[in-house]
Amino acid sequence: MERRDLLSATILAVLLAACSATATAAKTATPPRHEPRRAVSASASAAVSSSSCDVYRGTWVADESYPLYDAASCPFVRKEFDCRRNGRPDTAYLKYRWQPSPPCSLPRFDGRRLLRTWRGKTVAFVGDSLVANQYESLLCMLHAAAPGARTNASWASGSITVRFEDYGVTLVYYLSHYLVDLAGDKAGRTVLKIDAVDEGRKWLAADVLVFGSWRWWARKSWDYIQDGNTVVPDMDRTQAFTKGLQAWARWVDANLLRTTTKVFFQGYSPSHLNGQEWGAPPGKTCSGETQPVRGAAAYYRGQPNPQDAIVRRVLAGMSKPVQLLDITFMSQLRKDGHTTKYSGGSGGPGTDCTHWCVAGVPDTWNTLFYYSVLTAGNTLRS
Repeated sequence: MERRDLLSATILAVLLAACSATATAAKTATPPRHEPRRAVSASASAAVSSSSCDVYRGTWVADESYPLYDAASCPFVRKEFDCRRNGRPDTAYLKYRWQPSPPCSLPRFDGRRLLRTWRGKTVAFVGDSLVANQYESLLCMLHAAAPGARTNASWASGSITVRFEDYGVTLVYYLSHYLVDLAGDKAGRTVLKIDAVDEGRKWLAADVLVFGSWRWWARKSWDYIQDGNTVVPDMDRTQAFTKGLQAWARWVDANLLRTTTKVFFQGYSPSHLNGQEWGAPPGKTCSGETQPVRGAAAYYRGQPNPQDAIVRRVLAGMSKPVQLLDITFMSQLRKDGHTTKYSGGSGGPGTDCTHWCVAGVPDTWNTLFYYSVLTAGNTLRS
């Protein structure tokens, strides 16, 4: 079995497809337009580091120099995310670059620089399959930047580890749907302990942590919920999510406040199940979409997603600085970027408007993650 298939089978064994949820609110943006890619100068890089810039507001522009890699040459992307391998015929979705609104700009992703910055460090991604989406994208971006670098991959129950040996950089993915404990009791029942983060012990070895959670809170995968001494069969999911995220925040503050560990949180990744949200007829989904949303002024007329507000409120109340990777708006515009029927048969044809093709939109998430690492002052560098 090829290495990529072995990794795919392993990840598939520990991951279940995250449930779809309704898409969230978005602000307006101009429609994508064709622009040539411009090299980022030293002055542009300096502009990027300005605290006044909101690089998460902008527009998608067509760029023929994209994608940043060929997924067919990446041994780390699982089959379910590899849309081209699964027969997707169009390629325009691969050729969009995120352009922040002026005067902001983004540096082009430099994987070798990132590997040097992280030399000797461990970077861990913790969360559901959308966090895995970003993790595998980053592995492919680094592999393409340093194709000759020696790598080793290993896996255990609920985790994947890839090490770039020549740089001493280890990237780990830990499966955690809720960021709090999901355990079995003596009666064989599954309990969601929304006030406990005992599984966090294995995360403490990381120098950089990227967390993410929400999709699985919308489904019931437990027999009951335990909150301290209170046990209930279920509760309002938004309330449960809030309590769980607060428990995670307490864990971070208690364990990481006095460390140099850098902590990030992946923002809400939208689904595209309701075409009316971008002006399409009733019943339209992401299936068959080949271009980003044009004319974002009419997009997402409803109320903002409450989970996004909860995340912002919890992060703002923490003692440990946690940087939000605010990917929601830019991803809302990419109705064309999902795996749909090109997910290798998992979930049925045309059903997946939640996960993203790799290569694709998660590469931009990681370009912004890269930007965030650079503008943090590279304090991890030895």
